[in-house]
Amino acid sequence: MRTLVRTVREVRTALRLQEGGSFQSSFWRRQKPLVNPVPVTVYRPLHNDGIDRYKHHIMISRALHTPAVKDTSGDAGQGGPFVEYERRIAAGELVDGDLCQVVTLKELQRLYDELVQSADACQLDRYAASDKSGRSRWLWSRFIPQFSSSPVKGLYLYGGVGTGKTMLMDLFFDQLPSNWRKKRIHFHDFMLNVHSRLQRHKGVTDPLEVVAGEISDESVLLCLDEFMVTDVADALILNRLFRHLFSNAIILVATSNRAPDNLYEGGLQRDLFLPFIATLKDRCMVHEIGSSVDYRKMTSAEQGFYFVGEEFSGLLKQKLEQLMGEHSVHPQEVEVVMGRTLQVPLGANGCAYFPFEDLCDKPLGAADYFGLFKKIPYIGIGWRANFWTPQQDSSIPVMYENKGRLLCTAEGTPTELFDRIVSVSDAKNMAPRTSSRSRKNDDFDICVDNELAFAKDRTISRLTEINSREYLEQHAAMLTAEKQNSVEGGKEDAVQA
Repeated sequence: MRTLVRTVREVRTALRLQEGGSFQSSFWRRQKPLVNPVPVTVYRPLHNDGIDRYKHHIMISRALHTPAVKDTSGDAGQGGPFVEYERRIAAGELVDGDLCQVVTLKELQRLYDELVQSADACQLDRYAASDKSGRSRWLWSRFIPQFSSSPVKGLYLYGGVGTGKTMLMDLFFDQLPSNWRKKRIHFHDFMLNVHSRLQRHKGVTDPLEVVAGEISDESVLLCLDEFMVTDVADALILNRLFRHLFSNAIILVATSNRAPDNLYEGGLQRDLFLPFIATLKDRCMVHEIGSSVDYRKMTSAEQGFYFVGEEFSGLLKQKLEQLMGEHSVHPQEVEVVMGRTLQVPLGANGCAYFPFEDLCDKPLGAADYFGLFKKIPYIGIGWRANFWTPQQDSSIPVMYENKGRLLCTAEGTPTELFDRIVSVSDAKNMAPRTSSRSRKNDDFDICVDNELAFAKDRTISRLTEINSREYLEQHAAMLTAEKQNSVEGGKEDAVQA
């Protein structure tokens, strides 16, 4: 104990001499914010009559699959998402279009420039931070003054489906220097990782603090795509988790279909979730992408294997058999998450076939779908007339994020499948029953649900793009790259052996 006290005194003396003043004055100098506090601002799109005064551009589906020129030098002074956007325009990779995306790109460029200027204060450089990470973090965090939060605020982007949120964030992320401590991950995957870490730290006084410490050690800049809270277990821990993360100077960039105030709307025990919304708005600038264009629907759809009509069930199985090749087809068991397994009725060669009920009518969550789609790139779903269940709000987004390939038969097109799901306001506007409209002709199976009505547009949009030529080309390129990496990895192992 005396040795520890002596060490602390020596550290304090060294700091006092280095700063040329008392330890106390040095401490308060370090606690001053580096930038003036900025109030939360919600940016809204300009009125239509102002659009003609600007040269504006569209980021259509072709841009979604054009690789960005990444900055790997570590000197990002002349780079950024807007610079890369202009490069694509000059190269003819983009066509004229959407002012809302241009305004959003300028917000991302502003954040990018601010991060570059404050890179040292934010400790973004992984190599500069590695010296400290090797010491006892517990000891140093208690005796060396630390910033309580990052000097740079994050950014929360929200808007309608297919407006380019993911593409814009990826454009921003790809331009960040390679030596920065950064991570880009889907929100569902992030929360799955958090729950897995919590399992490992059972018995600790505050496991969330430990998990937040691990995450902030790995990444200072955290980019979360598709921020959507639907699970009560996630909702109840988010406030404490992000309080710890923000206290560890994490910078959050997130995309969502929902404004912060509308997150987890109508959820169980939402009053316990509300403090997280306040924390989120305090640590992030909020920007709305006001575009009403769904760019996913501008792709060359109907190129995949989405068959309308039960008579195509045989064709679906025939296509799956071609993909499986000469491999033995048999029931499989796939480990999905935390030791749980999922039964695959028929599978081989990275392909799986499920009757609709086995995949979509069972109580599976996003974590289960993540585990399945990461291991099996081709999923075939058998016929079902009623295609919608609440679980599909997890399955389709997760398949889309993992660039999975969907083959299925259904009663109608994606739009037709969900036309009986309406919001409360839409239901009020429906024509009332009259003498000419008898009870016999009423639609008894109309589902009035605000959450499902909100989610259906997103699902229709993704189902449309999943069957587009651009998406299928990207899926094929991804599988080719994975095979090449596997072959190269096998060669390295053989050389080492």
